Amino acid sequence: MYAVIVTGGKQYRVMAGETLRVEKLEIEAGNEVTFDNVLMLGDGEGVTLGDALKGATVAATVKAHGRADKIRIIKFRRRKHHMKRMGHRQHYTEIEITGINAGDKK
Repeated sequence: MYAVIVTGGKQYRVMAGETLRVEKLEIEAGNEVTFDNVLMLGDGEGVTLGDALKGATVAATVKAHGRADKIRIIKFRRRKHHMKRMGHRQHYTEIEITGINAGDKK
């Protein structure tokens, strides 16, 4: 069974036992987090969408927090003596999916 959840403005396809990095969550490492914004549930026979997903949740455990690799940005204008260099490191939270609850399917 898999689910599509929304967190941090992004959509993720998750399965039980999977580990993934999402946008930073303000939850300490080792604690449980529940995602209730589930867009789709799928199993071997088909998918479930829409109002049938009311009450569906995905449970996960926060493993760690960190920062991603640096992304380097260079803005350059030729013949203008202008070059600007910047960098960015995005914060993330690493989570492990512990279970998918289908809720009360209709």
